[in-house]
Amino acid sequence: MNPDQQRKHLGSLLVGLQFGLILLLGSCVVPIAIQGEVPLGAALMAAAGLALAAWALWAYPPGSFNIRPTPRADGHVVQRGPYRWIRHPMYSSIALCGLACACATQQLWVWLALAALDLVLLTKALLEERWMAQQYPEYTDYRARTKRFVPWLL
Repeated sequence: MNPDQQRKHLGSLLVGLQFGLILLLGSCVVPIAIQGEVPLGAALMAAAGLALAAWALWAYPPGSFNIRPTPRADGHVVQRGPYRWIRHPMYSSIALCGLACACATQQLWVWLALAALDLVLLTKALLEERWMAQQYPEYTDYRARTKRFVPWLL
């Protein structure tokens, strides 16, 4: 298997884990939401996460978004919208929505699922950054002036 195929398979595995954990976290909130008992703080976190995701998608040129951490051959480094300050706003939005789920349920297994999701997102981010720097020379400068997940902090 050549390196490009290895990247694609690893990226697909991470995306599969990510979506599985998102479904698990989301499913734990459904009963609470049906009963109308989602805490306000959790609802606000989820809304902020969804707004960040929408803003990040808006910043991308049509047809260029990629859910795998592998750079697109015809892509470029997006530096507008939330990408001006953070390199992975979609991962940040997913983590924020996952945190909302954990806060809403207060169950240990949900916090563990959130930790697993955060680990998957961090792994994707680290791989994506390495591969982006290899494909796009300007990515190194971009990485030096932005934060990974939280503007000015992390």
